[in-house]
Amino acid sequence: MKKLTVALLSGGISSEREVSLKSGSQVFEALDKEKYNIIQYDPETDLGRLVSDAAEIDVALIILHGPYGEDGTIQGMLDLLDIPYQGTGVLGSAIAMNKLVSKECYEKAGLPVPPYIASVRYDKPADPEEYTEHLGLPLVIKPAAGGSSIGMSIVRSEEFLKEAVDKAFAYDDTVLIEAYIKGTELTCGIIGNNDDLQALPLIEIIPDEAHEFFDYEAKYVAGLTQEICPARIDESLAEKARTYAKMAHQALCCKGYSRTDMILRNQEIYVLETNTIPGMTQTSLFPRAAKAAGISFSQLLDKLIELGIEAHKQKTRCY
Repeated sequence: MKKLTVALLSGGISSEREVSLKSGSQVFEALDKEKYNIIQYDPETDLGRLVSDAAEIDVALIILHGPYGEDGTIQGMLDLLDIPYQGTGVLGSAIAMNKLVSKECYEKAGLPVPPYIASVRYDKPADPEEYTEHLGLPLVIKPAAGGSSIGMSIVRSEEFLKEAVDKAFAYDDTVLIEAYIKGTELTCGIIGNNDDLQALPLIEIIPDEAHEFFDYEAKYVAGLTQEICPARIDESLAEKARTYAKMAHQALCCKGYSRTDMILRNQEIYVLETNTIPGMTQTSLFPRAAKAAGISFSQLLDKLIELGIEAHKQKTRCY
């Protein structure tokens, strides 16, 4: 069988560049060299080469995070070059990247989310009194766009609110102020296009005591977070969480795969956000859940490539 030529994209220019490079390196190692000719591209320097090589590329693996990688930008470029790729397209990527738009889509789909207020930099000055009056304390402050919890804070006193909002504004012009819900952190991976969706085993996330939440350091420094798969929750709640993850995947127009983060408190599950390009090192949450479902890292990559090519064929038939 003819090998497929795979364009492996990692690096990029976002604040999550180093995470992307690490993921890209491990994806390269895991790809079956008997099935694929793999060409690596870093969008920071190699976009021209990607365009020149487009006619020879069978499929792309986008292992990018943050702006210009996870927000629909590179997906649009690949669409123009007629290169299939794994995962969500332009629309779903842009929606999922914006936490405010995502919340509105979740709510329309009937998914519960923590109460929140949006603050726009040029609209009016941040008003800590308004935030605490409507949402109480503690509060979660985060940029509307971005990933890996960069720019995110938990605020327990009104005096630190402005500092946290300013920190978030350093990464985006829109900031979300969200009621803090203390509970069990859960995440659920989804594989599939359209209605044919498979929910992977839930993972329970327990950051160490020095971290109030699953922040950048807790995500990427080995040993700082305990991740339990499958999550230690009642099966009826686990089934609800898996259903919510599928609903979130569909509400945001996701394709191929996604990972939705949730919080469980007092038998209630709240949807927090959906990642359209989850971390893809072998120890990242999504590959770990796939492994628990009997899918090796290499098999997972095969499946994502297959789904990307399938989605591309479906899309081109519509034109």
